[in-house]
Amino acid sequence: MYEMLDRYIDSLVARSSPGRTVWNQEIIRDGKEGSWNYIDGCMLNALMTLGELTGKDEYLDFAERVVDHYVQEDGTIATLETDKYRLDDVNEGRTLFPAYRRTGKEKYRKAAELLMDMLAKQPRTPEGSYWHKSIYTEQVWLDGIYMAQPFRALYEKEFGIRDYSDIIDQIRIVKKHMRDEKTGLYYHGYDYTKSMYWADPETGCSRCFWLRAIGWFSIALADLAEIIDEEPVRKEIGDILLDLMTSIARYADPETGMYYQVVDQGGREGNYLESSGSSMVAYAMMKGARLGVLPESFRELGRKTFDGLVRTCLTFNGEQMGLSRICLVAGLGDSNGKPRDGSYEYYISEPVVQDDAKGIAPLVLSYSEVKRFA
Repeated sequence: MYEMLDRYIDSLVARSSPGRTVWNQEIIRDGKEGSWNYIDGCMLNALMTLGELTGKDEYLDFAERVVDHYVQEDGTIATLETDKYRLDDVNEGRTLFPAYRRTGKEKYRKAAELLMDMLAKQPRTPEGSYWHKSIYTEQVWLDGIYMAQPFRALYEKEFGIRDYSDIIDQIRIVKKHMRDEKTGLYYHGYDYTKSMYWADPETGCSRCFWLRAIGWFSIALADLAEIIDEEPVRKEIGDILLDLMTSIARYADPETGMYYQVVDQGGREGNYLESSGSSMVAYAMMKGARLGVLPESFRELGRKTFDGLVRTCLTFNGEQMGLSRICLVAGLGDSNGKPRDGSYEYYISEPVVQDDAKGIAPLVLSYSEVKRFA
């Protein structure tokens, strides 16, 4: 089965080009041109991780070609709109560090500085949390931690600054407001003003526990536990990860180990086992165990989830392969005239697709963890 997974990944890379990747279903759906975006960033980071682990230069070479395609000699990034202040746009910046180490090209360092400058100007809530985007006034989304903070930590570490205080402060704010005391799960979004139609008027939080939002946060914590070598900060991050993984494990499907689109409502009509968020949780569990911030038992829990989704969501039909059950996208607030109110009905109404990097990338990252234990 794993040999077929290798073929699947090889096929995706072979059918992609720097300006047109086959795993970005949002761009394919909308007929847009390629751009600097978090979806490709997730996949390139996964390919670089697997390539460095296995020594497979094809993955590293392709990822570098994509980065090189967008990053100009002066460090500017083609298609990046720096005045939009979207945390999503920072995520692909993680690829700049391995590209810089591998090639020594100054343009990659300059591009990292450009993204850090953008973050320095990112609007914040009065408590200090980044707004998710400039158009989302005073709103903090759980996935924003993943989009921005591992990049910041890598920059601090790579260039010898090593000041992680603001990173951990923003995680503390998220935990304070967005963690549910009863379940230990985290809500998708938080509105500081408590005025958005999707926000609870008392807590400011959205209404449901969306799996992929929790997945993004889980990956962020696991990656930060690896990047940050300042022990008190690393331990605090590890403790938050342990609390979350212990909480979400209670909602795993007994047969597959996978998790539901709306995590705590598995028996409700319309809910389904979703592959992207399940892969993210599997990766966070296995990586956390490898790093020693989670007990060894979580490695087996994560492996069960990985094996379950490979068995049930990765299909093979001759040369045709595909990963299914991926929620294409979900958010909060109006988008293209569609109200996104954070309700159960909303989350199960979003399109479910095949072969999108939001599912493939964490599957590849999970696969990398499986290989480390092989």
